[in-house]
Amino acid sequence: MKHFKKFLERLVEGALTLSGTVTSITILLIVIFLFKEGAGLFNSSSIEKGYALYTHSDNPVGDLEIIEIKDVFDSNISNWKELGGKDEEIFLFRFNEIFKLYKESELGDNYELIPEKLEEIILNNPNILAYLPLRYAPSEKEGIKVLPNKNITLTDFFGGKEWMPTTTPAPMFGVVPLVAGTLLVSFIAILIALPLGLGVAIYLSELASDKVRKIMKPTIELLAGIPSVVYGFFGLVVLVPIVQNAFDLPVGETAFTGSLVLAIMALPTIITVAEDSMRSTPRAMREASLALGATHWQTIYKVIIPYSASGISAAVVLGIGRAIGETMAVLMVTGNAALIPSSLFDPVRTIPATIAAELGEAPVGGTHYQALFLLGCILFVITLIISLIVELISKKQVNNGL
Repeated sequence: MKHFKKFLERLVEGALTLSGTVTSITILLIVIFLFKEGAGLFNSSSIEKGYALYTHSDNPVGDLEIIEIKDVFDSNISNWKELGGKDEEIFLFRFNEIFKLYKESELGDNYELIPEKLEEIILNNPNILAYLPLRYAPSEKEGIKVLPNKNITLTDFFGGKEWMPTTTPAPMFGVVPLVAGTLLVSFIAILIALPLGLGVAIYLSELASDKVRKIMKPTIELLAGIPSVVYGFFGLVVLVPIVQNAFDLPVGETAFTGSLVLAIMALPTIITVAEDSMRSTPRAMREASLALGATHWQTIYKVIIPYSASGISAAVVLGIGRAIGETMAVLMVTGNAALIPSSLFDPVRTIPATIAAELGEAPVGGTHYQALFLLGCILFVITLIISLIVELISKKQVNNGL
């Protein structure tokens, strides 16, 4: 019997060890896969895969930046002089326009004639900028020049101010508006949730009766288990019309509305952690403060809150983590506009909302797919930093308790 118990203990110990090892390896592999897929973006061409830009060989313009290509095809730039070339108007040509210039009967079903026709168009138009598929593009020869396809750079991604992954010929993967929207919504949410959460935590810890505390504490903790889509639906049906009417806005889906929803979602975490920290204040410290003549309120803000500062800080950081990583609720109430916000009442888009909205439409292994994985890497780094901060604060709290 004794040997059987030892065998059973070793078996359980081995199972737990194996479980921990498998879990750790799985997490490590997920992180490696995430960063591997994301890093592939910087090996991708700035031009859509399978296409290239062609011009006449007499054109002195050697290459174009991503933003310049976008401005040309958006008609914001219409003269080669603006790109360092001659003072002549740019003639844009897209592949589908060949069927407008040549009758279908002339081409017939013989698609082998298309490169010859494209070659003729380029040679006859010195000011042309043609966006053509490599499959049908003319071969390089005298009079035809292929503009070099640059790879997407760190500056294009981390310094870009436009997120337009489906534009042609050069998709835009500027992450600045997404990071700005994420941080703005999260920061305002914490500014709203912190005083409210701290106030409720003080009430539950120091002022509420045992009967009230036994009812309110489980109720507040229950709120943390409500699915985020329910909060999002509440925000869409209730908060969006209120914000729109109160501030006389064209639409109610704004950064401020998202902050309100996130604040509501972060409150249970902040209240629970802060209240537990306050209740852990030694009874001797409370009694000593009161014995010295301090009032109840003086004891709260001069003894209890300073002693619980580490726990309150941990509550704030956990609340920030909840706000930054939220997806569905923010996706439903912020307007989903990938623009750098100029005020709280502008529509914004956050990083988690972007991943949730676009990943299903991105071709696997494509540039858009890799860009979304890189957004996941940014979110992972932010969450990791928050987790490290929580760990440091928790250790400080333990040391203070000792």
